[in-house]
Amino acid sequence: MAALGPKMAQLQSKALEAAMLAAKHGKQLQSKACEATMLAAEHGSAYQKQLQAKASEATRFAAEQGSAYQKQLQSKACEATRFAAKQGSAYHRSLMERNKQYVVDPPTVEKCRELSKQLFYTRLASLPGRYESFWKEVDGAKLLLTNRKNLKVEDLGVAALFGIELYAWLCTGEIIGRGFTLTGYDV
Repeated sequence: MAALGPKMAQLQSKALEAAMLAAKHGKQLQSKACEATMLAAEHGSAYQKQLQAKASEATRFAAEQGSAYQKQLQSKACEATRFAAKQGSAYHRSLMERNKQYVVDPPTVEKCRELSKQLFYTRLASLPGRYESFWKEVDGAKLLLTNRKNLKVEDLGVAALFGIELYAWLCTGEIIGRGFTLTGYDV
């Protein structure tokens, strides 16, 4: 069971390798390989037939083109298809077995819609309690500021570390937002 994670990673890497080859040799071929990659990454065996169909479609297209790179892509797509067929259903079964307590019977579209509405309105109903908690925290911060002479160095250290952590998360978000560059935005 524990070995299935690396096997799905292997499937993803093979599909990604096929997508990189496709990037060199045509937009249509690239889109088919990328669709296979995304299906493999997101759904594993839940959509195994779709994954096999997309990989087979990329394989057929590569066979029609006939170049050496596309033949290499054909073999990678076939390899990914075989791997998905062999390992995908086992991964899906183990995933569902580990998380069976979260599955609602019967698992229908109507039940999913109902649960979605329940989640939305439950969160909406929790807003007044969150609002009260927020103002209690604000009052506690005001009390600390009015009694700052009674603060310990330990409390100030914790507050300083909290501020540094907030700043670090802000910087991390900025870097991610810029596309993982440290120098600035691409213009």
